[in-house]
Amino acid sequence: MNKQRRKQINDLIDKLSDLSDQLETLKEEEQEYADNMPENLQSSEKHDKAEEAVSEMDDANESILSAIDSLENLVAS
Repeated sequence: MNKQRRKQINDLIDKLSDLSDQLETLKEEEQEYADNMPENLQSSEKHDKAEEAVSEMDDANESILSAIDSLENLVAS
């Protein structure tokens, strides 16, 4: 791999890292929202949807982190 492509991949890694950070912040906000719902809403559909959103964001972030690892391995080889 030439220097230019290696730099482009490193730029993508940086962008993915930023996206991962943003997604983690959103996930934490959604989790806080779910955790702070009044007791009478703790078993509601609204609460379930918030918890599902947290889970989906966590899964998406794991995929982003996996992509970062793959790209880092590519650049290192």
